[in-house]
Amino acid sequence: MVSQTEKERQISLWRQAEREFETHLRLERALSPNTAAAYLSDISHLERYAVEHNLRPRDISTNHLQELLAQLNDLDIAATTQSRFISAFRAFFKIMILDDTIIDNPAEFLTLPKRPQHLPDILTDADVNAIQGTFDRSTPDGERNFVIIEVLYGCGLRVSELVNLKLADIYPEEECLHIFGKGNKERWVPVNSRALKLLQTYIFNVRSHLPIKHGEEKYVFISRLGRHLSRNFVFMFLQDAVRKAGISKHVSPHSLRHTFATELVNGGADLRAVQEMLGHAHLATTEIYTHLSPSYLRQTIETYHPHYKR
Repeated sequence: MVSQTEKERQISLWRQAEREFETHLRLERALSPNTAAAYLSDISHLERYAVEHNLRPRDISTNHLQELLAQLNDLDIAATTQSRFISAFRAFFKIMILDDTIIDNPAEFLTLPKRPQHLPDILTDADVNAIQGTFDRSTPDGERNFVIIEVLYGCGLRVSELVNLKLADIYPEEECLHIFGKGNKERWVPVNSRALKLLQTYIFNVRSHLPIKHGEEKYVFISRLGRHLSRNFVFMFLQDAVRKAGISKHVSPHSLRHTFATELVNGGADLRAVQEMLGHAHLATTEIYTHLSPSYLRQTIETYHPHYKR
């Protein structure tokens, strides 16, 4: 285990490297403030990954960067944003070469991870229960994570929608969540009584006792540091839970959304209703879930084909 002193030393090394990088971006490359800020934000992702894995700036290899990019890919971050990450990494390590800190640029030959051509694995109820069973619900973090899985699975939210869910977005009497999705498009998503009860219990019995930072009071899911969660945080704790549960499937937060939609379609739900709940702009996006169920296709033929009505 890395000592607190060593961790602080690593953070100090990263912050120093980032300050030098910021100076280079603003003075030598004369980038716009927005572009420079985006590059620095990208490097902060790398810093968090590195500190978690006990890595100094000079320890980073191409394999480490590829692993981080794979995580971003699983979080469904846009390819254009991932391309910017690669540009930021290349520029960051180029400065380290100029400073004689490293010899080779580990980001030089990075390429974007290929988007998988297949849909994510479908989880079963048993899988979800096993994942939730890994959380210690006697702790604030464990109870919060248990509820997060329930909401993702029960409502089909994107992970970005979940971490940005606000207290004012919960309508208990209507049993609905008011969701702001991609492009800030609004939609109403029903929340089942089990998930709603868990949400309310978490809010009143757990969240109410957390030291919440100023400006973070409106968010539902809060970290032990008093801030709302990041998408990457949800991805990481889910991966850890999947490992502990002994599940061999490739699971990400999107898997729970995918399973939610599949369960509805397989159960005979109207595609347009599913489209509305998922927040898909086009019905064609929702129709991918009909490809997963031979029973759905057979039911459709039996219902509408004249020969099957004989």
